[in-house]
Amino acid sequence: MLRVEEIPLNQIRRPLPRQTDSTKVAALMESIQAEGLREPIDVLEVEGQYYGFSGCHRYEAHQRLGKETIRCRIRRAPRAVLQKHLA
Repeated sequence: MLRVEEIPLNQIRRPLPRQTDSTKVAALMESIQAEGLREPIDVLEVEGQYYGFSGCHRYEAHQRLGKETIRCRIRRAPRAVLQKHLA
């Protein structure tokens, strides 16, 4: 079951390090300022905690813009699914 909500950035754990392209982040910052976020990022909700594994450029753009929340497509999952993402 999916739902879309604004989630505070500081509540999204990003357990895997990602490299971002600063040019892409800058372009997204401009787009987000002009139009808002077009596509929510995907997060897993496991035992009340949010985990992000994709959307790293959109996430970083929100951070750099000083935004407190980001629109997320949330999928509730058991811990076993989280473990597969971390493997």
